Amino acid sequence: MPTPPAYALVATDLDGTLLRPDNTVSARSRAALALAADAGARHLIVTGRPVPGIRALLADLAYTGLVVCGQGTQLYEAEAGNGRLLRSVALDREAADTALGKIEAEVGAVFAAVDQDGVDGVTLIEGGYRMPNPTLPAQRVTSREALWERPVIKVLVRHPELGDDALTAVARGAVGDLATVTMAGPGTVELAPRGVDKGTGLAAAAGLLGIGAERIVAFGDMPNDLPMFAGSGHRVAMGNAHPELRAAADEVTLSNAEDGVAVVLERLFGTGGAPVGTGIAPDPSLV
Repeated sequence: MPTPPAYALVATDLDGTLLRPDNTVSARSRAALALAADAGARHLIVTGRPVPGIRALLADLAYTGLVVCGQGTQLYEAEAGNGRLLRSVALDREAADTALGKIEAEVGAVFAAVDQDGVDGVTLIEGGYRMPNPTLPAQRVTSREALWERPVIKVLVRHPELGDDALTAVARGAVGDLATVTMAGPGTVELAPRGVDKGTGLAAAAGLLGIGAERIVAFGDMPNDLPMFAGSGHRVAMGNAHPELRAAADEVTLSNAEDGVAVVLERLFGTGGAPVGTGIAPDPSLV
């Protein structure tokens, strides 16, 4: 009987991690994911994107099974040509509006966007908000009140002058227990339901699959991946990762532009199965 792989679940972020800078998954990464699957490991996408923002990619990858979306607010089951939402946690809209007001009391006016709940939810952006990823669809609204017309899973916040780290720190201090604040990428500070993050989403998916945390290898690039790292047996930061994530990683691979996910998967699931911790030099800043 074949020996089961050391890692039964490969959890990957998308933007800045599995996706190259041009928003594609390379042939090498596809082959490495197939190598892991042939060894008996499952691939689980864990992303900040809501369901509507990933369905085309799932179809392109012929991906079926569980997906953690919306910073852990949505657990989606992808099927060939279709899919269904297994779980969704909405952000209280009154609390979200109050949270934005508290942030603005500290730093002045901010620009906001929301991801609506549901498999067909829309991303709405108010005047002045610029989408960090212009390839993702969004609809502009004329007032902040219009953001709250339907249930939402999270709020995206931008400031005209403050950087992401500074805005994240201010937002956490101002928002308190109204929401979970995270930095999801360049120009992407987000408010999610309190206590909901990629870690809770990963735990829910792994529980359904019957896979323990020690058998999960996780890949990420931004601080919103920290909760996912906390629930994984081996944590891999991309070469382009934020310093906070690099500091929490067991190893640092190459960048997303250099197929860093594939490099590690080839080592873990390739012929010979080199042990964890070999093949990629550690980040000198962490030594």
